[in-house]
Amino acid sequence: MIFDETKYKFMYAALQEAEKALEDKEVPVGAVIVKDNKIIGRGYNQIERLKDSTAHAEMIALTAASNYLKEWRLTGCSIFVTLEPCIMCTGALLASRISNLYYATSDPKYGACGSIYNLAEEARINHKIKVYSGLMEAESKTLIRKFFQDSRLRKEK
Repeated sequence: MIFDETKYKFMYAALQEAEKALEDKEVPVGAVIVKDNKIIGRGYNQIERLKDSTAHAEMIALTAASNYLKEWRLTGCSIFVTLEPCIMCTGALLASRISNLYYATSDPKYGACGSIYNLAEEARINHKIKVYSGLMEAESKTLIRKFFQDSRLRKEK
């Protein structure tokens, strides 16, 4: 699928967040939330740093966007994330009423937006999220591979 230039700009911003996670030796996932073509929330994985299993990039970006808008409903907002959201994050995206999800690469182990489950478009849930995938997939996969290669090297030492 071909995306317009602004979508690449926002996914690039999410990749920059993922690079922060990589620098911190976290799984390199980054997210940005956009409303009216402006980034209103950013996040990257901070599970190890915060010792919090819920400190996923999406969760941190959701909190930042809600604080910015002073509103829990994020209707009309889009999230750009470098890895397909898990069940927890997809649930939070649904609860926040995010309108659009753009993710770079699928997660065959935990993905809840098409890989294992498709909660974002589940017919039994009253809110649906429009899902778009594959935006800057190669760049995201490169960061994830680097993390796991570096992780293996750290374990060998």
